[in-house]
Amino acid sequence: MNYEKQLSEEFHIKEEYAQNLITLLDEGNTIPFIARYRKEMHGTLDDQTIREISERLDYLRNLDKRREEVFHLIEGLEKMTDDIQTALSKAATLAEIEDIYRPYKPKRKTRASAAKEKGLEGLADEILSQKDISVMKAAQKYIDSEKGVASAEDAIQGAADIIAENVSDNADIRKGLKHIIRSNGIIVSKAADSDKDSVYSQYYDYSEPVSRIAGHRVLAIDRGEREGFLKVGVQIDDERCLFAIHRLFVKAKNESSEIVKAACDDAYSRLIFPSVEREIRSELTEQADEQAIKLFAVNLRQLLMQPPVKGHTAIGLDPGYRTGCKLAVVDETGRVLDTAVIYPTHSKQQIEKSKQTLKAMIHQYHVEIIAIGNGTASKETEMFTAECISEIDQKVSYMVVSEAGASVYSASKLAAAEMPDLDLTLRSAVSIARRLQDPLAELVKIEPKAIGVGQYQHDMPQKRLSEALDGVVESCVNSVGADLNTASPALLARVSGISAAVSKNIVAYREENGAFHSREELKKVSKLGPKSFEQCAGFLRVPESENPLDHTAVHPESYDAARKLLDLCGYTENDIISGGLNGLKEKTETIGLENAAQTIGTGIPTLCDIIDELTKPGRDPRDELPPPLLRTDVLDMNDLKPGMRLKGTVRNVIDFGAFVDIGVHQDGLVHISQISNRRIKHPSDVLNVGDVVSVRILSVDTEKKRISLTMKEEKNEKV
Repeated sequence: MNYEKQLSEEFHIKEEYAQNLITLLDEGNTIPFIARYRKEMHGTLDDQTIREISERLDYLRNLDKRREEVFHLIEGLEKMTDDIQTALSKAATLAEIEDIYRPYKPKRKTRASAAKEKGLEGLADEILSQKDISVMKAAQKYIDSEKGVASAEDAIQGAADIIAENVSDNADIRKGLKHIIRSNGIIVSKAADSDKDSVYSQYYDYSEPVSRIAGHRVLAIDRGEREGFLKVGVQIDDERCLFAIHRLFVKAKNESSEIVKAACDDAYSRLIFPSVEREIRSELTEQADEQAIKLFAVNLRQLLMQPPVKGHTAIGLDPGYRTGCKLAVVDETGRVLDTAVIYPTHSKQQIEKSKQTLKAMIHQYHVEIIAIGNGTASKETEMFTAECISEIDQKVSYMVVSEAGASVYSASKLAAAEMPDLDLTLRSAVSIARRLQDPLAELVKIEPKAIGVGQYQHDMPQKRLSEALDGVVESCVNSVGADLNTASPALLARVSGISAAVSKNIVAYREENGAFHSREELKKVSKLGPKSFEQCAGFLRVPESENPLDHTAVHPESYDAARKLLDLCGYTENDIISGGLNGLKEKTETIGLENAAQTIGTGIPTLCDIIDELTKPGRDPRDELPPPLLRTDVLDMNDLKPGMRLKGTVRNVIDFGAFVDIGVHQDGLVHISQISNRRIKHPSDVLNVGDVVSVRILSVDTEKKRISLTMKEEKNEKV
């Protein structure tokens, strides 16, 4: 297969770019490196598109590998024909290749294989030819009691079984029936036991076209079936399917053709439809899984790229009832200053004592922000915190943050290595505080799928989910960059070209020799070779370096080009540090981007990146996003009334809406129909995790703890 041509057509890129990407990937370059530092070779594609191209390339190569395997298997059976070879060469999916191979694939014992062992294949061929013969007379020749053919009727039945299996194995028939079911089939679910109530009750008598069913409903039905609450199947007009089969196999109107027709009907009901039904449902599940994984990835990216609350000492509160609320104070760099355990849900005496402890720590460490985990006792802890900060003469804000994965992290070897002197419950409080200070740096320590921003994550194919989410983490870390002298091993291990082992070697070198003073010094790290240096250097910042270019995302390979640009425009490297390069872009445009690029020896995309980096050295793309919503007071669910308008933070985006934190313990749901006054295809078209939005209360069900919200404007209302 011509991969570059195929990828060029599918992704609408130049064939030259597709070929360059294949070469870059095959050479072992990472996707972040290719996306950031090889833009001229692929036309400035983003890392997500390059990742999709890489995945598609893997699929096409596996397709060709399987195509070749099947070719040799059929050829080895001496069954290869020009038609089969043509069909194999045209097959565009693995499923099509498997359908072609199906007739030749070794099978477990079937009715047809038993009939073949009895020597009835010749009779099957005679009947299938549909000549005007006496089938009964022809069958007499095959009676053989030793082989288990006691009568002509037995022989005919055996021959019909062989014909049925041949019909079932026909690749064209299977392809045609799949098309019919995809276009016209209906997914139907019924209650396995109508007396049993469950969360799947809406699917107890449910149907929807295969072509239109939403992914989240496919996953819900699948789970309901697995848990024994639902019976699920696909309905189709059987006559239409049988007509398609008869048209291909029934060639006459005689005794033989009647047997062939009956064998076709048997093949359809016993062999083809059950198999194709499973394939169609498997396709729906795979598609739903991919949609859910993509949504999970989008949400994770938005969560990881939340703006950090920089430069503030913070307190993290890990709520709890019986064992108390764990408290940790961390400085602006995340270093632990103090810890304590308070009991804000116990007796009045304990509550008062807890207030004194919290207030004392706020005053002692000049705390300005408090992060509260959203788990058990979160509501009570939030109310306690709001009351406490209202009683002090100091500006302090708080935010409820997701503590998903905090317990996993606190019990991990990584947390034990970072905080060996702390109890694991206190480690969770530290993690919660750091999540507010720098979500990316802290959440990167946790397995991505444990962070919990998506739907049906436990139903996903875990390997595929992990691959997709790891790609998101890698993309986020490299788009932000990492401080070589402060980054944790977990963060460094996500930097392009750095393995977990090398990340530990970097930290070991740092501990033994002190801070790095240049990017070049990286080459002294054990097992960090030239290729690794090439891949990682541009993503690592060295603020302590005397070379100002080491503070930026300019790659060392482009340092000469950057210096030439500065000289061309009348600047020096000292202007990078002093921030005096605001006019660099205008001066370059006056010279002309093409002329400037040619003069310094780069392409225009690299030139533009160098300009951006020199103008804003070490810039953090997260700083350009709206800050998170910090609170100073708290609402109770009973305070909510229909019509109230509140500010909230989007916590999760799913197929049918979004969950918004409005300052009560229970997140409210904005259904997709309530997100916008205009029709939208998906909530993610409008909302991102972390967005601060204005919502209006539609209804409150305190018993079921459900809050319905709308983002729609009322007439004459301006939000």
